[in-house]
Amino acid sequence: MCHVFAGQDPANYTFETRSVRLMGHPTSVRLEAKFWVVLEQLAEVQGMPMAKFLSALYEEALEIHGEVGNFASLLRCCCLNFLDPAFDHDRLAEEAAQTRARLDNASAA
Repeated sequence: MCHVFAGQDPANYTFETRSVRLMGHPTSVRLEAKFWVVLEQLAEVQGMPMAKFLSALYEEALEIHGEVGNFASLLRCCCLNFLDPAFDHDRLAEEAAQTRARLDNASAA
């Protein structure tokens, strides 16, 4: 049974570090390559480039919780939620439209 998981391509779980800008500050995020693939899908669903998606997610988490203790773990959990069959993809699409409108209004101001 475990061969299905243990035998996967090691490229899936190789760490990949990407430079990102969160709230104007340069930083880096280190995740397994497979998570970056899912995040790219998530950003596409949101209709945003990856950089804008990560920044918006960080800012929203900061707004909701007052801090973002471990952004890499937040990203991993976002991926797992997105892949969960019970995940509400319709709600995600609605929130994506709202977020894009909010960001467009902010950049126009």
